[in-house]
Amino acid sequence: MIVVGGGTGARFGRPKQYELLGGERVLDRSVRIASAAADGVTVVVPPADAEREHAIAGGATRSDSVRAGLAAVPDDVDIVCVHDAARPLASLDLFRRVIDAVVDGAAGAIPGVPVSDTIKEIDATGRVVATPDRSRLVAVQTPQAFRRDVLVEAHRRGGDATDDAGLVEALGHAVIVVAGETSNRKLTVADDLAWAERQLEEHV
Repeated sequence: MIVVGGGTGARFGRPKQYELLGGERVLDRSVRIASAAADGVTVVVPPADAEREHAIAGGATRSDSVRAGLAAVPDDVDIVCVHDAARPLASLDLFRRVIDAVVDGAAGAIPGVPVSDTIKEIDATGRVVATPDRSRLVAVQTPQAFRRDVLVEAHRRGGDATDDAGLVEALGHAVIVVAGETSNRKLTVADDLAWAERQLEEHV
């Protein structure tokens, strides 16, 4: 399991992985849940924090950080999950769903939730060029699980993508979508943290 918390929190205003949520840091909560789903967890943080956090130093991009974490995963691991620390409300069941899908034979498995808004594809000038069929779209989350050999192959090429599934798909491997969770919201701006606090309070 790789938990990626290597960002600087530019949109949040500060490193969000160290913010408190329900009495524990966002990073610690994500690692705690991930640890319950896996035999071991590799944590990736900004390089300046690696020694203090006893973690792996991340890179300039998310993909660079995942590669750094992947290099530290023991060689005998067959399935690797990658999870963003900024999604601290992912449930243990969600981890199990993506892992089970790979155990059952998928090269990769990712959580997705239906898209409720109409999506428009635009060009550089802002002109609409297409309206995709909403029924065929999902918003993708982490954790994402992959066969280790597939994920290593995908990252060996050194590309960048907003998620690891994009790199795996580029190799021609089939990635399947399992049911995601609407509560598995990514903390991007400060209001997201307040929203997450309310979710925890409502489910106490």
